Amino acid sequence: MPELKRLHADEAPAVLAFELANRAYFAASVSDRGDEYYDEFADRYSALLAEQEAGICAFYVLVAEDGSVLGRFNLYDFKDGTAELGYRVAQHVAGRGVATATVRELCGLAAARHGLRTLRAAAASNNVASQKVLTKAGFVPVGPADPADIGGKSGTWYQRDLAVQP
Repeated sequence: MPELKRLHADEAPAVLAFELANRAYFAASVSDRGDEYYDEFADRYSALLAEQEAGICAFYVLVAEDGSVLGRFNLYDFKDGTAELGYRVAQHVAGRGVATATVRELCGLAAARHGLRTLRAAAASNNVASQKVLTKAGFVPVGPADPADIGGKSGTWYQRDLAVQP
């Protein structure tokens, strides 16, 4: 059974393998991160761990029994009990409820472990799958997202009050 785990240094190779294996799949619905992201992955990964250690973000990976990464689920920009949520799942598990179940689990952790009261997430207009995940996980649309917030694409901000169960 997959396990949602806090991001740790020893998972870097599995996270990079996940990102590379799913790059084209992700680029179909969100902006591609570009070659520079992969070329500088070790430094970027270390920076994420430093942000997590500083308590301004929390990064999670969904790990399969074989140690492979099935998804990334990130809480970032903690401020006044609110954080933003970002996530991506591997193509081979997409459409099976994995993202929805994990976002729901992360909502519980966001409140219990991180003291958050509200989560926000932006979804591009063409990313219907992400919109469905957010809605099924109890998020509601709250207004338009600036294209700068979602890789230059138009979209919508969604929000969830963590005291309300979906």
